Order: sequence, then C-alpha cells, then structure tokens
Amino acid sequence: MKKEKDFHLADPTWCTGCGIYAIFSALKKTAVTLELKPEEMVVVTGIGCHGRLNNYFNAYGFHALHGRTLPVAQGVKLANKQLSVIAVSGDGDAYSIGLGHFIHSVRRNVNLTYIVVNNMIYGLTQGQTSPTSRKGFVSISTPFGSKESPICGPHLALVSGGTFIARGFSGAPKQLAHFIEKGIQHTGFSLIEVLSPCVTHNKMNTYDWFRKNAVDVDQQKGYNTKSREMAWKYLNNRQKLAMGLLYQEKGPSFDDLVLPVKTPLIQSPMRMEQNKLDKILEKYE
Repeated sequence: MKKEKDFHLADPTWCTGCGIYAIFSALKKTAVTLELKPEEMVVVTGIGCHGRLNNYFNAYGFHALHGRTLPVAQGVKLANKQLSVIAVSGDGDAYSIGLGHFIHSVRRNVNLTYIVVNNMIYGLTQGQTSPTSRKGFVSISTPFGSKESPICGPHLALVSGGTFIARGFSGAPKQLAHFIEKGIQHTGFSLIEVLSPCVTHNKMNTYDWFRKNAVDVDQQKGYNTKSREMAWKYLNNRQKLAMGLLYQEKGPSFDDLVLPVKTPLIQSPMRMEQNKLDKILEKYE
C-alpha cells in the first residue's frame, strides 16, 4: 500500500501560509485512502499558482494553457477511462477564460474531479480583481473598487445540471480530503471549489474572514444533499458563503454513454478496414 510520501515528488515553494498547501496535502491523503498508484492518476492544471502542483505531486501531469484545463482533462479521460483524472484550476482559470469549458463540462457530466482554488484574486500576476472578487473590492486593477458582481462557481454548476457539488476550505484540510475522496468515487463530473486564502495579495479574504463569513451545510440539521432546492437556497444567501457537500445525485457519465466499452480507447484497434477506407476516398477523387 502506498503512503503519502510516495506522492510527494518535491517540496512546494508557494508563499508561506498559502491555502494550496492544504489542497496538496488533501490530495496526497486521498490517493492513499483510495489506494491509488501514481501511474493510475493524471493531474491536469491550468495557469496560476496552483499550476505548480504538477511539480510536487507524484503522478502523471499536464500543465494546460490558461483556461484550457478541462478540455485536456476530458480528452485524457475519454482516451483512458481507467485513469483517475483530477483537474485543478484557480478561480480566474475556471470562471474567467475557462468559463465556457466549465459549464459544458458540468452539463456533459464527464467522469472527472475538478478542484477550483478560489482565493478571490489573481495571485500569480500580483493581485488583480478576479471573477469571484466581491463588489467594491480594491486591487491594483480596481483602485476605486470593483463594479462587478462576483461569479459563484457552485451556483453555476447547480443550474448547469451538476451531479456533485462541494465547497471546502483550506483551513479545514480533513474535510477537504473527504470531499476530494467522495468526488473521485462519484460517477460523473465532481466540482470541489476550495476557499483558499491568498496570504500575499488578498488581505481582505483571510482565513478568519472565511471562517466568519461561511456556513457549513454539513452542520445544518435536516440539510438534504439530494435536494437542489436546499442547495439553491444556501447558495443564494448573500450574507454567508455555503460550504460543505452541497448537492449529489446519481446518473450516467458522459464517457459511459459515448464509450460503453471497458477497454480504454487507447488500447482499441484504430485501423479502418481497407474496403471502408476505399469508399471514403472515392468521394474525394
């Protein structure tokens, strides 16, 4: 059985106190709990501080272009369904340039796990306002305060037909590891947004701020993770950020519907019979 050290490729160099350390730790714990092997996992990252994760986590990895994390991750999963595919993005990578891919990935219900590091700022490029920054947020790109309403990723996932929606917190790594574990085990697209403070550039949305401004649905008596209405109610609360396992339902994944075979696509014969190829070529003569 593998141990956490088997997935530790190198020591991270994120800023001291960065919330991504907790995500890195949670991912290692999850791999051990599920008894996965490095060669059975693929971690696809985008552009942002989270993108360094491939340098530290011992598994197959792909560092995609900005906003193109999900197309790459979907391609990997469709090519080899036997792999556990984990895509990781920042809030800008996911909800700005990658927003179109995000919504369509959710509605397709491709069987992969998507971790979105939400620090409510562009950390890698020195602290500009991001799609999740609160209205009025002052940054180097909005010195007079942001005039835009923030995007809520879990909200978008819910209305797009998401089948697994959770929101964790870097200040609660055990709960976060639990969500990642459940997300990987879930059949279909799993969104796990992580409230993850940027200790260098965001002095407003700190660890204490998130603790004071979030409500954990896992602690709410009578909360039903099968109820879209409950998830909608808590996500619509403008006073408190909804955390916890917000919604989950069972259903077929996209890859099971379009590739109803057990053999991975990469191991399937790709050659076309000569007579069929000849008929196709005849049309171009």
